[in-house]
Amino acid sequence: MPFDYAKDNMERRPYEFYIEKYRQADPIEISNRLGIAYDVQKSEFAIFFMGVNYHVSYPDFRVSHEESKMCFYPLEEDIYAKILVLRYLLNANVFPHNGDFCAYRELPSGELYYRQFQGRCVFRLNRKYGNRLETIEHIMDTLGAAQVHMADKGYELEIFENLYLKFLFWEGDEEFPASSQILFSSNFPAAFDAYDLTEVGEICINTFNEIAKRL
Repeated sequence: MPFDYAKDNMERRPYEFYIEKYRQADPIEISNRLGIAYDVQKSEFAIFFMGVNYHVSYPDFRVSHEESKMCFYPLEEDIYAKILVLRYLLNANVFPHNGDFCAYRELPSGELYYRQFQGRCVFRLNRKYGNRLETIEHIMDTLGAAQVHMADKGYELEIFENLYLKFLFWEGDEEFPASSQILFSSNFPAAFDAYDLTEVGEICINTFNEIAKRL
């Protein structure tokens, strides 16, 4: 079903811009550059995104998912996720993940957008889930995230193939409030710039919220 949105919606212009770019792109070049499968007969890509395998058609960008335990499919239901995946297909390069992670402000231009990232992602994540660690545990299990032994609760979530985020949570006590942190695998800058990574964080939190509604 085509994505429907109001004509005055602020997302319409960038979405249509990237759809047009996508239609003009070479799918074989995209497949080779990103190392993702492209079925020439079906004219569709196989894309991993936030725990789910999707099929994305070319050139019309129709999206369908393979069966999973997910209860919400952002690439089908969230226009911000659609725009992010279009930007990934059109612009990203990929390198193997070497196991290293870095904070947002350590990324190229991260210091420039750090306040925006803190407000739109870290503070929002903490307000919503800093004192709801049982809920975040259920969310991360739904997404297939791996638990890591960092902070009071920590999870490693694969966003695209070989691109990972770590979500870390510290419970509050009488002396200190609850806090959260988001770390990025060190190969992220080859795929997205710092501003895009704020969008990545927001899309993740939006997805968490939608999953939490269904728990």
